[in-house]
Amino acid sequence: MTTDPLLLVSGQVEGVVRVLTVPDGVEVHRLTGRHLSEHAGFLALPGGRVACVDDRRGELLVLDPFGGELVTAAVPVAVPAEHLAADPSGRLLAVTTGLGKNAEPWSDLLTVVDLATGEAGRVRTRVGEPGVTVLGGEDPLVVLRHRKPGAFAAHRFADLLGAGPGCPPAVPHARLPLPDDGHGDAHDPSGGTVFAATGEGVHRARREGGALVAEPVIPWESPARGWYLRLDPARRALWSTLRGGPADPPRWPEWTNQAWRHELGTGRTVLTDLGPGLVFRLALARDHAAFSRVHPDGDELLLLDTGGGVRRVPLPPMDGAPRRGGTPWEGVERRAVAASPGADWVAVTRGGHGEVHVVDARTGSQAARLRLDTGLRHGGHVLLRTRSDGAEGDPVGR
Repeated sequence: MTTDPLLLVSGQVEGVVRVLTVPDGVEVHRLTGRHLSEHAGFLALPGGRVACVDDRRGELLVLDPFGGELVTAAVPVAVPAEHLAADPSGRLLAVTTGLGKNAEPWSDLLTVVDLATGEAGRVRTRVGEPGVTVLGGEDPLVVLRHRKPGAFAAHRFADLLGAGPGCPPAVPHARLPLPDDGHGDAHDPSGGTVFAATGEGVHRARREGGALVAEPVIPWESPARGWYLRLDPARRALWSTLRGGPADPPRWPEWTNQAWRHELGTGRTVLTDLGPGLVFRLALARDHAAFSRVHPDGDELLLLDTGGGVRRVPLPPMDGAPRRGGTPWEGVERRAVAASPGADWVAVTRGGHGEVHVVDARTGSQAARLRLDTGLRHGGHVLLRTRSDGAEGDPVGR
């Protein structure tokens, strides 16, 4: 048995998954020949377990970083994996498909899995890049968030799981219209509410029997918008990063960024300026939200505490980082960030260098610089967990 906390590091380009102790970086598990979907990300499950998708082998993996064997289940699923989610119990999972390395969406396959029985169902839904959430209860629902035309589409999990062979088309049990530009999904199990980020704000819907009922839109309270949503289950808040500025990707150094936090209990929204450049996903530590910011004038790890203060930690530059005049996405190195709601550590990668910086969020000081034996190209993907941190309270892959 290993000690808390543990850091999962996926080198999806190199095909290596490592589990390291924090902060000293001792390797306790290693998988090779596994190319995890960075877009679908890691999904926290109860008991410190983690789900993810191997995009080359077409398998949903359940990992137990705290156990003797890392891989505890492998179930065939359709790929390329776009989004991954579970019901609040962590038993019922859904995987949608998206672009992969293609210029346009081409796959309409959805896979659902019952981890307790090992059963899986595969159906056709709609070509696109659908987000997904799974609502629990006596009659669980899989809710897809579609674009162009935008909609929440609710499917009964039992219908999907019991679908016959040959990937038959699946007809939604219920629909709710959305704007066409949805991107970013969250699910609050305590309220049974699903959320979708759009240009108008955060659309939300609650379950009522087998249907979805729209609730008032949560405004961004900014001319910018969020493209990413995540739930903070410990404080029942939604988080996003609002991006503004020029729409032209080569002008990404001019993009503005704000941390957006909306308290679900009070309805209060707090905006915090993060600075210009590329900021996207975030991670939640015990008392902080962590963001990485990439910019030609210098990169930073930003630690936003629950009181609203921001600590800025300089990061060494990356060879192959995005440049002025080029796009921030294609053929460049990136950073990934990880934290656990049960710890104060934050990990941030240095893409292309095979390095992970481990920082104490309370002080902003670097506790370790972990050097891996592969380059961690494109920034890799990381997840930090303790055995009982409650991260599974956010049942959407990150």
